[in-house]
Amino acid sequence: MAQKVLVVDDEESIVTLLQFNLEQGGFEVTTAENGREGFNKAMENSFDLIVLDLMLPEMDGLEVCKELRQNKVSTPILMLTAKDDEFDKVLGLELGADDYLTKPFSPREVVARVRAILRRMQAQPPTEKPQEINKVSFGDVEIHPDNYEVFLKGKPLELTPKEFELLVYLTNNKGRVLTRDQLLNAVWNYEFVGDTRIVDVHISHLREKIEPNTKKPTYIKTIRGLGYKLEASQ
Repeated sequence: MAQKVLVVDDEESIVTLLQFNLEQGGFEVTTAENGREGFNKAMENSFDLIVLDLMLPEMDGLEVCKELRQNKVSTPILMLTAKDDEFDKVLGLELGADDYLTKPFSPREVVARVRAILRRMQAQPPTEKPQEINKVSFGDVEIHPDNYEVFLKGKPLELTPKEFELLVYLTNNKGRVLTRDQLLNAVWNYEFVGDTRIVDVHISHLREKIEPNTKKPTYIKTIRGLGYKLEASQ
């Protein structure tokens, strides 16, 4: 059975090009011309992957990505953008995108990237899936991976999907020093062109949400020159 891809872009020429090349690659393609339509189709139907443009009418790509993740839609998202902007890149991944491609790009590159993402999803070891753990905790933090819930001192804590996955991975490897590259590969499932800044951004956000004092972290420790670790004693 052909894998299903949703393409959300308001440029007709790009949609036509992507649809043709993806269908030639054996995928079944559905299209949407604005963010609201793309969001609705993603909510109402099951897709293997979503190709999502950043700049869209009615609802931009970042908002679509955020809303889908908040609604527990875990379909992999390849985000497209005409902007070569670090903030957009970091924010897009933070909100739950799985990969990021800057225009202009070749249709073959998109097809190759789609296949790579789907291969990673299929090859992901079961032990790295946080959903398989019933409950983990440290200090005042309690994690319920099956429900994508985190509690701090018994109160619900709001995390982005990637913050959540990073926290679970750190917890599963409590006491171990993890390099930025290890964290990048484990949580984002691929090497993001050696750009480990996304890891530092998420660590900073996690500390703001779980640490009593972000200047002197109790839980997530920085190991200078190496990476991070979650204290085993917590």
